[in-house]
Amino acid sequence: MSEALELAGRVAVVTGASRGIGSAIASRFAAAGAAVVVHYREHELEARCLATELEKKGTRVVAIGADLREPDQVERLFRDAANELGEVDVLVNNAGTYPLARLVDATPEDWKTVVETNLLSVHLATQAAARRLTARGAPGAVVNVASIEGLRPAPEHSHYVAAKSGVLAYTRSAALELGPHAIRVNAVSPGLIWREGIEEAWPEGVAAFRARAPLGRLGRPEEVAEACLFLGSPRASFITGSNLVVDGGVLTAPAF
Repeated sequence: MSEALELAGRVAVVTGASRGIGSAIASRFAAAGAAVVVHYREHELEARCLATELEKKGTRVVAIGADLREPDQVERLFRDAANELGEVDVLVNNAGTYPLARLVDATPEDWKTVVETNLLSVHLATQAAARRLTARGAPGAVVNVASIEGLRPAPEHSHYVAAKSGVLAYTRSAALELGPHAIRVNAVSPGLIWREGIEEAWPEGVAAFRARAPLGRLGRPEEVAEACLFLGSPRASFITGSNLVVDGGVLTAPAF
């Protein structure tokens, strides 16, 4: 199978796809021949601009807004996606939020927002996709974008660390239950990934990451997208319940 068109005829739903890593994932899946659902919650303009850009390149694409913390909106997302492009074959759970809060200051509302946005949304979207896949007896793939913080915590991120650790555990549980239905579930855990303005907003964090990473740099959104494409494609046909770390080797840094 040609790598250029290995997802031809497949429909991929990418959550949180309006910008950053999600935008790169949607673009990479489109380049591999998939029809793409560009999901957004708040950034409608960016999502529609991306959809227009991909459509000009020949991709079948639609931008759909939904709050993935709400089961009825998740169901509507997949229903509208099916009506526009066809039933889902691949789901990439990328949507999330990344706030800071000291453990002693984090409110119940802070925790609720982070856990629902980063973990509950993964369950609801995976559940909806799995129901549709099993109803038609079709194989499928789910890729959950987690974080290296699910493996090694960072300060002021107790809620985020808990949620991303949950994503990794959920990935294994979902792989166990959905494997008999030929639905593979894997995770990708990025390290620090470049985005516009990150050096100015967090210079000390960027410097520390570069100093600790054996590759000596931040990752690029496109590099996370390549990992997601691999796990969502037939090239990973015997891989499920796994976590692919994309961090420039920073987790190998010695403790002393």
